[in-house]
Amino acid sequence: MAKVKSGKAVRRAARQTYKEAAKKSLGEGSRFKAIAESAKAGGAKNPEAVAAAIGIKKYGQKKMTKMAVAGKKRRK
Repeated sequence: MAKVKSGKAVRRAARQTYKEAAKKSLGEGSRFKAIAESAKAGGAKNPEAVAAAIGIKKYGQKKMTKMAVAGKKRRK
């Protein structure tokens, strides 16, 4: 039987992932993914929307849109 992490342990692990991602360069998407993971662990219904809202608040609509477009180009 696999050991299941408790809610608090999952949130702590997500927070640690975010701290590691924050050291990486801006615009590569690792920060966005880490914030979305953290929001999901916290119980958000739409963690990507939470991450986008945080990014828009921090960087502004124009810069966040520019990073999103760059990320979508990289994904293809």
